[in-house]
Amino acid sequence: MTEAIAVYEGETGQTIVDPTLSDIPGILFVDHVAVTVRQGELDDQVKAYQMLGFREIHREEVLGPDQVREVLLQIGEGPNLIQLLEPLNPASPVQRAIEKNGGRAGLAHVAFRVKNVQHAFEALRTSGFRIIDPAPRKGSRGTTVFFVHPKSKEESPFGILIEIVEAPESK
Repeated sequence: MTEAIAVYEGETGQTIVDPTLSDIPGILFVDHVAVTVRQGELDDQVKAYQMLGFREIHREEVLGPDQVREVLLQIGEGPNLIQLLEPLNPASPVQRAIEKNGGRAGLAHVAFRVKNVQHAFEALRTSGFRIIDPAPRKGSRGTTVFFVHPKSKEESPFGILIEIVEAPESK
């Protein structure tokens, strides 16, 4: 079981984070928030986000178990993105999520960026979290990812699917 991050106030009032605990599981920031989009509506959704000031920075068809067309949108120069996911076929998990949501698009998952995806995978698995993927796997844009089940911890479920992402430049 991993320990909580030790944070305390130093003599001069500065915040001190115990460096031996600060990288377990190594979450750096929110990488993206994923939103499902019904088939045929992806380009209209991209236009809607562009009206808010977002710009498209990546578009890709992700095959394998995901079966989606993805668009990543960024606002400003920050690292946080919006990911729009359109199912490619009825077998796509995104299509099943839309059907579970009464045919409406909605929030798919929240993704957190980590320094080392394998370290995060082992730390979360060792801590008893329910990991969906048997091991970290290839994600879009050259990333390595794995997913954590929304009901990972019975005593405190997340209520939402979580993705853990390592950027290709981290390797």
